[in-house]
Amino acid sequence: MMSKVTETVEKLVTPILDELKLELVDIEYVKEGKDWFLRVFIDKETGVDIEECGQVSEKLSDKLDEADPIPYNYFLEVSSPGAERPLKNGKDFEKALGKNVFIKTYEPIDGVKTFEGILTKFDGQTATVEIKIKTRKKSIDIPYEKVANARLAVVFS
Repeated sequence: MMSKVTETVEKLVTPILDELKLELVDIEYVKEGKDWFLRVFIDKETGVDIEECGQVSEKLSDKLDEADPIPYNYFLEVSSPGAERPLKNGKDFEKALGKNVFIKTYEPIDGVKTFEGILTKFDGQTATVEIKIKTRKKSIDIPYEKVANARLAVVFS
């Protein structure tokens, strides 16, 4: 049922985002405790502000009221994905080139399942991450189909 809800919400929110020149990053429909939450994460090149989130929330709320695709009471949250934005598809990986990323794999690569470093290359099949091991840099090729999840990673210096 959750995937049906997110698919329906994606169809409803896409024209709104297109009109406002915003990008859909992710949709979550989750139960936390006794409450259901519908979370829509949006972005644009320069980042989104509270007004844009409010506009999308209002317009989407109206569409959801019309279509009524969710059988339970829920809280609608529209927000930016934040500094550690998830990388959900190839386009996200391409945009993240040259940035610090955190990648977790389904199975170990050279005995390791988590990698953090600079995404130096992405060809649609493989993500290459340059990691630091003490004072040395090493490039790791991670097959895209082995990526369980990935996100931008904030570095504190």
